[in-house]
Amino acid sequence: MILLQKKNIHRKMKEEMSMALTYHRKGDYLFPNLTIQETEAQIGKYGMLRRTFLKEYKNSLYQSLLLTGKLNSHLEEIEKAAQERLEVLMEKLLEKNPAPPKEENPMAWTAHMNSLTATAEESILTELVYS
Repeated sequence: MILLQKKNIHRKMKEEMSMALTYHRKGDYLFPNLTIQETEAQIGKYGMLRRTFLKEYKNSLYQSLLLTGKLNSHLEEIEKAAQERLEVLMEKLLEKNPAPPKEENPMAWTAHMNSLTATAEESILTELVYS
């Protein structure tokens, strides 16, 4: 019976040792070896703008997302939503304000499309990125 109890104690100690943190020494201090498991994400213009906004104005949310490993997925969601909203808004704006024929006056067409894109992006930035 005592031998069985010793084996159980030994097994529990091994389990605890496998879950123990490892440390590295830097000067007089020991720092835990911690890593964040975060997946790589495709972050475009809107994701980078969101990251900058979070860093500067919502630092606690930024730190929380970063430490929990959810920052890249959050930025990827913002990027995806912003791209989808841009497409939808551009279609609606083109229905309301049709562009001049591209073949007849390419400069006017370009100016018109840039104006519509700026209008759509202003909406996206206020609703998604800077909120």
